[in-house]
Amino acid sequence: MRNSIIIALLASAFAITSCKKKGCTDPTATNYSLEATKDDGSCTYAAPAEETGKVTVALNHYWVNESTAFQLETQYVHPTTNDTLTFTTFKYFISNFRLKKEDGSWWTHPESYFLVDLSASSSAQLAVTGIPVGNYTEVSYVMGVDSTRNVSGAQSGALSTTTGMFWSWNTGYIMLKAEGLSPQASMGGAFTFHLGGFSGANNIVTLKTAGFGGVLNVTTTSNGKINLSADPSKLFTTTGSVGNVGMIHMPGANALTMATDFYTSGVEFKSMQN
Repeated sequence: MRNSIIIALLASAFAITSCKKKGCTDPTATNYSLEATKDDGSCTYAAPAEETGKVTVALNHYWVNESTAFQLETQYVHPTTNDTLTFTTFKYFISNFRLKKEDGSWWTHPESYFLVDLSASSSAQLAVTGIPVGNYTEVSYVMGVDSTRNVSGAQSGALSTTTGMFWSWNTGYIMLKAEGLSPQASMGGAFTFHLGGFSGANNIVTLKTAGFGGVLNVTTTSNGKINLSADPSKLFTTTGSVGNVGMIHMPGANALTMATDFYTSGVEFKSMQN
């Protein structure tokens, strides 16, 4: 009997040693779980799944410094040009969301491309998912579509060519489309701005970064929110009346000027909520 016990103990010790010789992680010291035991006595352990949460990025649209909510098919008067403007289309790309952790490192949201289209209000609520649980202090994002994806051929989702926001493989995506009616417009009472350009002097793609002024705490059950505001009246800051510039249909100096005015002063971080 004594010999049998000794043999059993030796066999058990050999099995444990075999696992360790194969480089297996000791599950008693970690959150790893047994994944498989092989015929030769070796074993493998599965790493625990990373805990993640989500954040909603809300785009809130206003006319003139948040004085009035902005929506399509509504008549507005521009405070500096005195143009009467009724927008029938307003949509734009926002992409490449990143969040800065408390330790200074950045987490990048994969496949982070969104098309905000005011004809569908839900498109202004962007779901940023798969965020590792932790504390974040800053957000970074891109207005437009980066150069790589402009030359990557046919794509899906927000970057599908069926959205009406793509010119060709040479000129790439229309980053922002604003269309509407105005009695001051020189083009038969209508204005059309299709703004794009992803390379060279007329590159309108713009990186924006904002600190939260606090800590965004992402947990598995939280649903934090990052609030951004967008003001279409800023499109006309430099170009002025639609009687002067009422149509842009390709990359160029006017597209760069109009996009820069909207991206830099028309889109702003407003608040963060846990």
